[in-house]
Amino acid sequence: MSRKVTILGSTGSIGRQSLEVIAACGMEAAALAANSNVSLMEEQARQFKPAVAALADEKAAADLRVRLADTNVHVLSGLEGVLEAATISSADTAIAALMGMAGLRPTLASIREGKRVCLANKETLVCAGPLVLEEAKDYGAKVYPVDSEHSALFQCLEANRDRGEVKRLILTCSGGPFYGKNRTELADITVEDALKHPNWSMGAKITVDSATLMNKGLEIIEAMHLYRMPVEKISVVIHRESIIHSLVEYCDNAMLAQMGAPDMRLPIQYALTYPKRVAGPSASLDLWNCGPLTFGAPDLETFPCLTLALEAAKRGGTAGAILSGANEAAVALFLGGKIRFLDIADRVERALAQVKAVQEPSMQDILDADKAARETVM
Repeated sequence: MSRKVTILGSTGSIGRQSLEVIAACGMEAAALAANSNVSLMEEQARQFKPAVAALADEKAAADLRVRLADTNVHVLSGLEGVLEAATISSADTAIAALMGMAGLRPTLASIREGKRVCLANKETLVCAGPLVLEEAKDYGAKVYPVDSEHSALFQCLEANRDRGEVKRLILTCSGGPFYGKNRTELADITVEDALKHPNWSMGAKITVDSATLMNKGLEIIEAMHLYRMPVEKISVVIHRESIIHSLVEYCDNAMLAQMGAPDMRLPIQYALTYPKRVAGPSASLDLWNCGPLTFGAPDLETFPCLTLALEAAKRGGTAGAILSGANEAAVALFLGGKIRFLDIADRVERALAQVKAVQEPSMQDILDADKAARETVM
């Protein structure tokens, strides 16, 4: 399958795996964009020979420009450079994998060019779901999920497209590295402890989100927007093995599940190739040796971030932006050794209590809510 792809966030975990899929499936990298990883961007640019490589960090981009002077790769810098990569006319597809709120504007830029957008950035829909999906409709862009859970829901929903027959969406959750622990045991958790995910290899921020269960809360809000489902019809089940990636329960009580090895290359590839399936680099699931599959309820008392996300989902408006901005800032403080693990939820709760949510927000309202939430956390 021939596609020309822009990867927004090419040096991150999703971006690196996306390049593996592109290489295996005979696609072309038209543009690469990232924040500041000069050495890896140079390596990617030399291997995949995109027309454009953009780094948001101005100094890093200047360094990259010198390093790639012997190539035909055009190096861009700053937010404007990333936006130019997002809208490059030679690409028909964009993988939106920039971390956090920084991914919102580039994702919207790709949508406004009518591209196929493979969405791996949770914050885009959590903060601005209705606005983003309305623009996708207006500009004729198609948005496909890359998260393993949302890809699983998407695949299960393909079996019956009458959403009125859907009883419940069920998001699976590994439980992270601290499953089974109580709050007393989490009091002295270190950054190193939090970054030891049992099943997935991911970036630091999303790995911490998995440890607090905020990741699952953000996914609930995403699912509300992607599949136009009320929060009351979305559930979370702890599934430690990460073999079933999510399920859909229908009105007749039948459940459909999507299974596979815990390998992000599969949902990345499906977003790129849908509606076709092609051979690719993802691992095959060995049913004979994957062991028994277990299921349980999340511990909302020990992991209050999930409850906070549910509250934000019910409030609507800019509550998602407040939740996301506060969480992003709090996780950065934790990773920097400035607050404790349990403080993350406390800081997010404070932001949700202090920053007023605006209903039917404009883009400026969303940006203001994000900023106010971050200031409250600091």
